[in-house]
Amino acid sequence: MNRRIAALLLLLLLVSTVGAQSPPPDRRFGAVEAFRDPVAAAEAGVGWERILFYWSELQPNGPDDWNGYHVPDEWLNQAAAVGREVVAVLKHTPAWATDGLPGCGVPRGLDLPIEDPNNLWARFVRRVVQIYYGRISHWVIWNEPDIAPGTYGSEWCGSVEDYYRLLKVAYLAAHEVDPNAVIHLAGLTRWHDPDYLRRFLTVAVQDPTAPEHGYYFDVVSLHIYFRPETIPQIFQETRRTLADFGLQKPIWLDETNAPPNDDPQWPMAAANYEISLDEQAGFLLQAFALALSSGAERIAVYKWLDNDLPPGFEPFGLLRPDHSRRPAYDAYRLITTHYAGTISAAEDRHTLYTVVTLNRGAATTRVLWARTQADVTVSLPALAATGRLIDQHGAEQVVTPVDGRYAIALPGARCADSRGCIIGGPTYLLVEEAGAEAAAPPSAATVTAAEMTPPPTATTVLSPTATRPPSPTPTDTPTATPTDTPTVTPSRTPTATPTHTPTATPTATPTVTPSATPTATPTLTPTPRLAAMVVKGWPTLWPFLVGVAVIMLAITVLTERRAG
Repeated sequence: MNRRIAALLLLLLLVSTVGAQSPPPDRRFGAVEAFRDPVAAAEAGVGWERILFYWSELQPNGPDDWNGYHVPDEWLNQAAAVGREVVAVLKHTPAWATDGLPGCGVPRGLDLPIEDPNNLWARFVRRVVQIYYGRISHWVIWNEPDIAPGTYGSEWCGSVEDYYRLLKVAYLAAHEVDPNAVIHLAGLTRWHDPDYLRRFLTVAVQDPTAPEHGYYFDVVSLHIYFRPETIPQIFQETRRTLADFGLQKPIWLDETNAPPNDDPQWPMAAANYEISLDEQAGFLLQAFALALSSGAERIAVYKWLDNDLPPGFEPFGLLRPDHSRRPAYDAYRLITTHYAGTISAAEDRHTLYTVVTLNRGAATTRVLWARTQADVTVSLPALAATGRLIDQHGAEQVVTPVDGRYAIALPGARCADSRGCIIGGPTYLLVEEAGAEAAAPPSAATVTAAEMTPPPTATTVLSPTATRPPSPTPTDTPTATPTDTPTVTPSRTPTATPTHTPTATPTATPTVTPSATPTATPTLTPTPRLAAMVVKGWPTLWPFLVGVAVIMLAITVLTERRAG
């Protein structure tokens, strides 16, 4: 009887654990190489991660070789345990597979039929998709081919025509193994060659087989850094280019960030841009909001942790090499918490400030920041009786509207870079829950003289049921700040800025980095993998565990019956 009771208690414990588990992360919000600290990634609710699959590392010695240690199963298992999807980037030609330069050279046999064993690229793609079938379905084909050969950061030494053939072969070979494989264009930097996508599509439309295969790609990938306000512009340009060829494809922003140069734990003698730790945090909040309002299907920060970072190089990581967390990590957690479930998004850009409204169904999040050095107070119509005003570090307070409106004081931007205000000021979130009647009906929006000709408002509907909340009322002249509004004053001391150079390409071979104890907020169990599972409630393992408990109970009952 004791064994039966024990089995029942185990089953009840597992069922109660399932009922109490956290919802799965929003798949729209990702990070490059989240496996480098899976505990921090699980805490932050990373919904997907991008991992580099180097051909030269997976098959270092020939087409029959396979080095599974390059991407350990542990990384994929940790991601699956917390509901984080893995997206793979295939790149880096082995020396044995090209007549050109190792790494960037065009694969030998690329023009041969994909069934020909001498088409080395087709053989590799077919094999890698077979090995990871059921665990990975998104495949990004190469990286940043728009950087010209010989330019710092170049990764593709072939022509546009060569890249089209590379993509086509990958599409056909992958779909032989997995008909549901999703093939991504390589991430484009835009600034190195603004016409690359158009030149690529010009080649693609000359292929009579392309239309039946969707031109051999399913997703466009973009890399946008340093200036969040360029995101809507580049998304619009990309959509116009696709439309010129009669195409409509999802767009992912799979790299974005603004690395700081004032981190006292990572000194830099020179930097491409003058960016503070706080500005990096604000950049993420602004960039993710603008990407949503631009219709991005998914967004990822580059990158999660600074591994193998040479001294003096730009520190993109939300986590430092010692796994301590920069302020941008806290901003990322605000994104996965208060941007999750967005149904529609709208940008209202004005001369002195921007508001992005995220309609999340059960809640509305408005993301606000000043665009210039001027402090500005913004009047917003209330959507509920009260709201939560949250700063970019996560500190929050309850605010109450007066006459149906909130007055929120926004500190001006630091604007220390020689190029001007590349990143807006400290960013705030106004979160209101649905179901609470507004204190008073919002009055009609008014515009001051300085705001008579604001830029057009961008609205992106991510669901047919979405509706847009009322627009804010700008008040450009600073006014007295109510007691329920922030009064943060940022530092504005400019420093010299070196000329811009392209971001360095990540090193080739990822290595497993032991997870260090996080320096911020909740302390988890010391075992990284177990802690990651506990944080998200084991969303992929609980059916198995419940089944085990049921089997144990059944065996116990049968044993006791036979004994009786």
